[in-house]
Amino acid sequence: MTTHDTMTGHTRWPATAAAARDQVRHLLAATGPPPPERVVDDILLVTSELVTNALRHGGGITAFAAERDADTVHISVSDRSPTPPTTIPRHHPATPGGYGWPLIRRLSTRVTVVPSTDGKTITAVIRSH
Repeated sequence: MTTHDTMTGHTRWPATAAAARDQVRHLLAATGPPPPERVVDDILLVTSELVTNALRHGGGITAFAAERDADTVHISVSDRSPTPPTTIPRHHPATPGGYGWPLIRRLSTRVTVVPSTDGKTITAVIRSH
């Protein structure tokens, strides 16, 4: 699911994690029986982390897509950085950050990172039941 502006002819990507979560909530409501609340929370958390990482570390979002099939939800976020995500070693509990990428990998059935000439696309697949 992406948003297309018929006035300008441009595709709009969510500018914030909250806007991306709203798009995914709409997708889940419009495409079949709702997943259990716990699963919805996981899907929305993965969405938030992917978008936040693209904004903070990837130079901004260049594409966003959310799709649902019978058993899974696919969240894809593209950004301007070709650098793949990494987990920051945590030497002190008060050190900020470093939780997003491990959460994405833990909550997803499959995560792919596809580099391109102008950045990368990360797709997370999450079970929807």
